[in-house]
Amino acid sequence: MSYLDNVRTFVRVYELGSMSAAGRDLRVSPAVTSARISQLEDHLGVRLFQRTTRSLAPTEQGNAFYRGATDILAAVESAEAQIMDITENPRGSLYVAAPLGVGRRLIAPRVPEFLAEYPQVSVRLRLTDRKVDLTTEGLDLAFFLGQPEDSNLRIRKIADVERVLCAAPDYIAARGLPRQGEDLVSGAHECLNLRFPGATEFQWRLATPEGPKRFRVSGRYESDDGDVLTDWALAGHGIAMKPVFEIAEHLASGALVPVVTETPPEPIQMACLYTHRRGQDPKTRLFMDFVIARIGDLIRAPGAGAPAT
Repeated sequence: MSYLDNVRTFVRVYELGSMSAAGRDLRVSPAVTSARISQLEDHLGVRLFQRTTRSLAPTEQGNAFYRGATDILAAVESAEAQIMDITENPRGSLYVAAPLGVGRRLIAPRVPEFLAEYPQVSVRLRLTDRKVDLTTEGLDLAFFLGQPEDSNLRIRKIADVERVLCAAPDYIAARGLPRQGEDLVSGAHECLNLRFPGATEFQWRLATPEGPKRFRVSGRYESDDGDVLTDWALAGHGIAMKPVFEIAEHLASGALVPVVTETPPEPIQMACLYTHRRGQDPKTRLFMDFVIARIGDLIRAPGAGAPAT
């Protein structure tokens, strides 16, 4: 039994003048009603009612507590009503982060739809391919690809995203077609690396017949913007590892073609990261629900198409 339940019970006993009547009103037994009053009296260290076999009357302390108790319950009801109103009509600013490709292609197009449905909310969207710190940067939630390092935050998985290693036909004509991970570490190929300050040595995790394996790749081209890597790949400067949804149009047109198809990249998790406190904010939950419902089919892309020959 919670303290608030005990207070509610006391108020009904006081107003109805009977343990049994209060029990019927609250849909609990007289024994439960009596136990709640006893617990409240033990907590307060005073008698709230004078009881006899035939009557029940509030004490002086009971009269005083009733006035405070009704204020408590009124405040709780008001707070609950405000929360219900926020849930139905959320308001305030929502600070959201996402990787550049995810943000531009999946999140940003959903923001106008969300704001049209919830006109009292403002969305502050920050796009970056570096790792963000929700607490120090004042973020409500962050969409991300991969595995977060901070176990103190809450994670809501969206889907496993298919990835592909790809290059332009001109690159393949000039440098040859790599078919497996070992071809990438021979020095014969340029790997386009996504890096940001503080990043560790770069490795690509590929699926091999022996199981997942990391390949240490290198190249002269690096950027902290995934779209820059796509542009370099399109221009024939090297091989990029990309989520399929980010380059679906280029795969369909043939501007980029899959490579290293014998040991393809493993799928990568897409998820939302948020703090325990912020997760209780109705507009945070509403935005996650809204976006996830609309991007699921987009990120579960079909196969990357036929490999180059």
